[in-house]
Amino acid sequence: MEDVAVAPLDLAARIDDALAVQAVAFGLDDEEIRVRRHIVLRHLESPGARALGATTSEGRLVGFVYGMPNDRSHWWSTVVEPYLRRREADGWLDDSFVITELHVHPRYQRRGLGRALITRLTDEASQPRSILSAIDTDSPARDLYHALGYRDLARRVLFPSAPRPYAVMGAPLPLVR
Repeated sequence: MEDVAVAPLDLAARIDDALAVQAVAFGLDDEEIRVRRHIVLRHLESPGARALGATTSEGRLVGFVYGMPNDRSHWWSTVVEPYLRRREADGWLDDSFVITELHVHPRYQRRGLGRALITRLTDEASQPRSILSAIDTDSPARDLYHALGYRDLARRVLFPSAPRPYAVMGAPLPLVR
C-alpha cells in the first residue's frame, strides 16, 4: 500500500477533492455535495477553524478532518442543545472543539488514518474537550471514537433532512492513545 502523509490542509483550495472523498465514504449524491460545499466553505470562515488531510505521495487526497471551537449560535449546536440539555450534558457545548467532518476513502480505511487525523487535529486545540456527531449505529467510526475516549452524550438525535438519527459524543482532551 502506498505511503500516506497527514498534514495541514488548505481545505478551501481542495474542497472538491475533500467532498469527493466524503461522497464515496458517506454515500453522497451530487445535490448533497453541492449543498455541503457551501457549508464547508462557510465553516472555514469561523475563527479557529482548522483542517488536516491525508495525502498520498502522488498528491491524492484520501482523507480529511476539519473542526473549530464550538459556538452555541451555530446551527449544529442549536439542533443538539435540547437533546444534551435533557441529559444534563449541554455544558459540553461550551469551551469545546467540534469535529465537523472526518472521512477516509474506503480503500484507505483501517490503516489508522482516521485516528491520526482526529488526534492530530484535537492535539492542537486549546479547548479542554471535543464533541462530534456520528450516525447512531454500531460502526467502525463509532468504535474508533469510543476507543479515543468519546462517550455518548445523547442518542437518537434528529437533524433536519437527515435520514438516520445521530449520536452526539464528547471526550476530554487530549484523546486516549
